[in-house]
Formats: sequence, C-alpha cells, structure tokens
Amino acid sequence: MKLYLYIFFILSCFYSQTALSQGLKFCGGEQAIDKRTSYDVFKNSSVAFSNYFNIDFKIALYPAKEIGYILRIKNEKSDKIYNLFYDGQGSSFVFKFNEEGRSSLITAELNKEEQLDKHWLRMIISFDLKSDSIRLTVNDRVFRAVASGLPEKYYPVILFGKSDHIIDTPSFAIKELSVGNNEKYTFPLRENEGSIVHDSKGKALGEVLNPQWLINDAYHWSFKTSFKSETVAGANYNVRKKEIYYFNRDAISIYNVRSGETRTKVFDEKCPVNLALGTNFIDTKNNRLYAYEVYHNITDEQPMIASLDLDTYQWTTESTERLPKQLHHHGAYYDPSTDKYTIFGGFGNMYYSKNFYCFDLNERKWSTLDGFSGDTILPRYFSSVGYLKKTNSIYVFGGMGNESGEQVVGRKYFYDLHKVDLNTKHITKLWEIPWDKNNVVPVRGMVILDDSCFYTLCYPEHFSKSFLQLYRFSLKDGSYEILGDSIPIYSDKITTNANLYYDHQLNNLYAIVQEFADDVSSDLKVYSLAFPPITAGDLTNYPKEESGIIVLIIIGLTSICISIIGYLLYKKFVQKNKNSRNTSQTLRIQNNDKERIDKPNSIYLFGEFTVRDRNNKDITYMFSTKLRQMFFLVLQYSIEDGITSQRLSNLIWPDKPEDKVKNSRGVTINHLRKALGELDGIEFVYDKGYFKIVLTDECYCDFVRCIQIISTGIEENREELIEILTRGKFLRSSDQALFDTFKIDMEHKLEPVLLIEIEKSFTTEAYQTTINLTEALFNIDPLNDEALVFQTKALQRLKLNEEARIRYQTFVVEYKKTMGSDYPHPYKDLI
Repeated sequence: MKLYLYIFFILSCFYSQTALSQGLKFCGGEQAIDKRTSYDVFKNSSVAFSNYFNIDFKIALYPAKEIGYILRIKNEKSDKIYNLFYDGQGSSFVFKFNEEGRSSLITAELNKEEQLDKHWLRMIISFDLKSDSIRLTVNDRVFRAVASGLPEKYYPVILFGKSDHIIDTPSFAIKELSVGNNEKYTFPLRENEGSIVHDSKGKALGEVLNPQWLINDAYHWSFKTSFKSETVAGANYNVRKKEIYYFNRDAISIYNVRSGETRTKVFDEKCPVNLALGTNFIDTKNNRLYAYEVYHNITDEQPMIASLDLDTYQWTTESTERLPKQLHHHGAYYDPSTDKYTIFGGFGNMYYSKNFYCFDLNERKWSTLDGFSGDTILPRYFSSVGYLKKTNSIYVFGGMGNESGEQVVGRKYFYDLHKVDLNTKHITKLWEIPWDKNNVVPVRGMVILDDSCFYTLCYPEHFSKSFLQLYRFSLKDGSYEILGDSIPIYSDKITTNANLYYDHQLNNLYAIVQEFADDVSSDLKVYSLAFPPITAGDLTNYPKEESGIIVLIIIGLTSICISIIGYLLYKKFVQKNKNSRNTSQTLRIQNNDKERIDKPNSIYLFGEFTVRDRNNKDITYMFSTKLRQMFFLVLQYSIEDGITSQRLSNLIWPDKPEDKVKNSRGVTINHLRKALGELDGIEFVYDKGYFKIVLTDECYCDFVRCIQIISTGIEENREELIEILTRGKFLRSSDQALFDTFKIDMEHKLEPVLLIEIEKSFTTEAYQTTINLTEALFNIDPLNDEALVFQTKALQRLKLNEEARIRYQTFVVEYKKTMGSDYPHPYKDLI
C-alpha cells in the first residue's frame, strides 16, 4: 500500500505543480513591433472540424498594454476572418468578437475588479456550424451571436497575438488551450524555450514568435524593483492591496505588484517610533501598518509601537511598552480573527529567546504566552514561524541557538519543526531531520497553505555573499525539495533580512530582500516567482512526440519501475538526491574549488593581502595599515625607478610638517624592513634618492608575476594567470583613495588582455577557462557587457543553463543598483 501511495504522490505532485505553472505570455504594444509575440496554433498541420468546434483557454491580462487584438480565426477555405478585441482601459474589461472588416458580433463587458481578483479568466469561443451561431463564454457568462454563412466543415487557422498587419496587441497570457469537438487537440503550453509548440501527445503542431514561457516564471525568480533608504527602514507585503511597502520614519514607498507602478508618500509627521530594526506587520482588515520595536536602551518612556493609516498616511502611537531585551530575527505571525500579533524567539543581550510574546491590538498591551505542555522548543533565533487557521496552530521551523540560551555556550543549527496547538497549548515536535550540507537558516516567515507542507527561504547566513533558496518541507516527516533558482543576498550585517509572501489571487510568491550596509542604511529588492514553484527537472520535462501505444506502454512501465526503485532506495539516498541541484545552482569556478596552496616566501596582492615567511607561516598580521601603505606604494613605483622620499612622505603623511614626517617615515621603514626580513629574496632598498623593492626568484609576488606574464605573452602561462586572477580583485581589502591609481593602472593593463583571452578561449571551446577569465574581468568592471555575453554563452555550452540565468539575474540586479535603470538586453539576446 505504501508503495502505491508513494507512486501516486510522485505523479500527483508532478501534475499538480507543472499544470499550474505552464502557459505562454504575449508581449504586446509595450514592445517594439518585431518583439511582439505571435502564436500560430496549427502552423505545422492542417485540421478540420464538422458540426461544431470550441477554442477553449484561460487568459490572464496584464496592465502593460490594455488594448488590442487577442486572437484571429481564419479559414483555409474562406476569406472570412473573426477576431477577438480587448479593451481594459476603463473600469471594465470589454471583449468584442468581430467579423473582421465588417461588424461587431458580440460585446462582453465584465467588472474589472472582480476579474482581477481571479487573475485567470476561462474563455471559450464556440462555433456551431449547423445553426450558424457563435458563442463567447467568459468565466460563467455566456454571450451569443448569429454568424450567417458558416461552412459545414471548418479548416481553422488560429492566431494569437500579432498576425499579418494586426500589430496592436495587448499584454496577456494563455494556458490550458484546447481546440476541437469530439476530436480535441490539447496544448499544455509547458515548453520552457524555443518556438515549437507541442500538443499533449508531444507532437509539434504550432509555432510561436517571441515567446515568454510561463513555466520559466515558476523556476526563475523575477527581479521586480529596488529601493534605498539612508535611515533604518522596514518592508512588508499587503496581500489585499497587492502592494509592497518600504518605509522609514519620514516616508513610505509603495510598489504595486500588479501594475508595476511605484509611488512615494512623505509623512506629514514622522513615525513616532525610533526605528532600530524596522520590524512591522499589516492589519489588512483595518488597512493599517504597525511599526514596532521590542526594546530600546533609552530609559525614558517613548513610543514602541505605532500604526499607520494606509488611507490617510497618518501615524498613531499605540504603545510605549517594551520587552525585557532586544530580539533580533524573531519569528512572527498576525491573526486577524483575534487582532493579536505573536512573536517567538530572537537574539539580544547575549541571549537566545524561547518565549512567545503576544501584542493585543485592542488592549494595546504585550503579554507572555506560557503554560505550554508537551515538548520544549529550545532558545533560538532565525526561526521561521507560520500559522494554520485550520488547526489553529503555530508552526516553528529551524533557526540557531542552544539549550541554555546563553550565547557564550555556542550555537547550533536546528532543522526541526514544532507544532504549537493554541487550543490546547500543547507543543509537539513533529520531526528533526539530519543535515549534512552547508548550514542554513530560514527567513522569518513561512507560507503554509494546508496541513501537508510549508514553503520558506533558507540561506547560509555565515557567508557575506550568499544565496536564498526556496524549500518545500513536508509537515509530516520533514522530507523536502529545493524549488526554483536562487536569489543573491549580502548578509554581512545582523539586521539584513528577507521574507516570503504568497498571493493566492495572483498565484505568485514574493520575496523581499533587505540588505543593510551599516546597520542604518539599507537596500530593498523585490522578486516574484509563479506558484506553484517547480524543480529544475520539471523545467525541461515537457512532452516529446511518441509513436504508438507500445511506446506509451513502455514509458508507463518504465516510470513505474523507476518509482519502485526510487522508493526502495529512498531511505539511503533521498537527502543526497533531493539536494543534488543545490551545489550546481551556485557553481564555483573550478580553480577556486581546488584547495589553494600558498608558497613560502610569497606575497599576494590579488584577493586578500597575504604574506608568508620562509617557513610558510602567515605573517600578514605584521603589516599594519601604515606598513601596507608604504609597501604598496614602493612596490607600485618599483616597476619603474622607485619613489622619492619626498613623494612617499607627501602621499602617506600629507598633513604633517617635514620634521615630524621624517621621524614617522624612519620608524615605518624600519618596521617594514623587519617584516620583510622574515622572507628570503626580497629587499627594501634606498638607491640614488629612490626607495624601491627588489625581488629575486626566491620570493614570489603575484603582482610582479602577473606583470611579467602579460608583458611577455601569456600563451604558455595562461593557467598561471588564471590562478593569480581568481584569487580575487586586486587590492580587494585596501579601499583607500591612496591606492586608486595603483588599482587603475593594474586594471588598465589587465582589461584588454582579458578581453582577448576570453574570446580566444571561447573560440577554442575552452569554456571553463572563459568563465574563469570573465569572473576576473568582472572584478575589474562588474558591468562589462562583453564579459556577460561570453560567460552566458560558455555556461550554456556547458549545459549549465540554470547557472547562466542566475549570473545574468545577478548582473541585472547590480546594473539596476548602479545605473538606476533596467539592463536593456534581455537574457534571450545573449544566447
């Protein structure tokens, strides 16, 4: 029985996920004419229907372009053409079914707000060839018209979007397309690339120009917008109004996910709460946003919770009560039926918390939830918390902490799930799963739709440059899948955070990523993913043409056998297999994957500045800031004749009088000579009025070696150059203006060489070398178009399509952040 259930689970998950994710989006008048989408349903086949036939599909309408022709219906044996025209510019959706060039047969008008809440509209165009009539059905509303002169047999040519001279088309999407009567052609529209459209049997019947396959939107996170605040800010999503909020004490920026429009409202009076973390929640019932802080070091009474009326944008102080300590990265949920907001866990004052605190919006007071029975949830922060109304239960997943709650004891990562029944106040530990990969923490919120599973974003917070990854966990046993590609996050500061939201009307997940640079200023990035999300395997698993029932039987039997084998091996391999994509999604350059072995008597200026003595001991600590300044300057000028004493003094001590500079210079030179004395083959000399660094072959310096290679030709030393450059950006940790010319000179030498070598390596099909060299070029110019094109193509040639898209998206985000405008070249133009 378990085996059958397992097979059923696999099949049901596959069909339920991919069926909802598929579809085809059409670019309309918002794009140039040659970029607009055109879909010929039976381009590669001629079909005919007698008596009647239906064109049945679901359609979603987008605000980018709200007027134009959706489809045209021709007849191979006649000149008569019908079209469907759409106008959504007013308060209603208006659909007109026309006999082209003659008259309008049907006008269907629907309330826009009601239909927008449904997102997808069911549309059926029915031709009754016997009674000479046409019926248009939109959702449950039916409109009819007489259409005289319909033939007994119809040879339809069905064209969605741009067609012939018809170029005025709206922005829309279709899915679940079928055409026919008793003989029906069904089109899943679940391709992820290309212009060929298959029917449900895998037969190539149609062609599309400029397609946007929706299944990609269920795998690739789409960057929507970004914001920046110089003061502490908070962010949230209002599911009722379809708006992302990003606010500080002075103003609120509002991004509508449906229209793509952004507006900013400056408050008449500042937010009363002195924002430190920017934590907040939304009461959609009363259309209010609550900003709160749980703790402040200031002893004076001050507002701790305030609410913002999202109609008038006026603030109201709600409470001055504070909790005993700060609670960084606590989990939280809001229950609109009780008007109560509950938080759990968090970190502050050197302690992890295990407490539940509840704020009553009506009483405007905090209270501690206690008296729980059952299992214990250990103190932690970075937990994900969700609420399921069906069971009136809180679910707490993962995080970091320890049994005692004291930070000094050390922390461990949790991969467990607890259910807190609010009816009985009983805590049940549902499961704890083993974890043998990089440790990760979840984001604050989880999406929990029923009692089978939940979704959350997880990431290794202990890396500066990290990636958020979407997980779906089973509530029953903790089994999980990794879904979609990843989202970059810079997680250096404890205030950096991310969150996940679900909109059931738009069938979208939204991720907001707030990155703090200095615990005060922050950037917010917004991403969307079509729901339900899919795996990398689902992305490419669209139907291929089969030949005959025997093939179908063989495929069916093979699938069952694979399922049986998968079940038998499940216990042993599930964790490994389910996460095999995790490492491929964050491809690391091969040279960086190898363990780097630094040499004795070596100095490294690429990446982290490192010095190793004659015994191969790391003595970088001996080089103070002043010693590094002097060493870098003298080394820079040593390429020529060296640097004069006066020039050196002016650069390092520009504001000191000569008598004091002389003493400081002498002390620094002595310390530098002492540090360099720990190495063989290097001297700090003063000759003919110039200071310079003299090296012999005993001492290795990557900067000097790099200059030698690019000066003498790199054909025989390409791999060595790659090894040097993939350590990282030149003088990465030295950002003083003093070294700008040194860096610029180095980059000017490297950039033309890298461009030539990138093209050479790509031409010779050394694609991994191409990738390594483009990464080195990105260290010089993060927005280099040529590097992006070659890197994308190289990854494609290595069949790392997913990684290519991830890197493209990262580039696009950085471009928008730097340039303030969208990157003008879509991904498909780079391939």
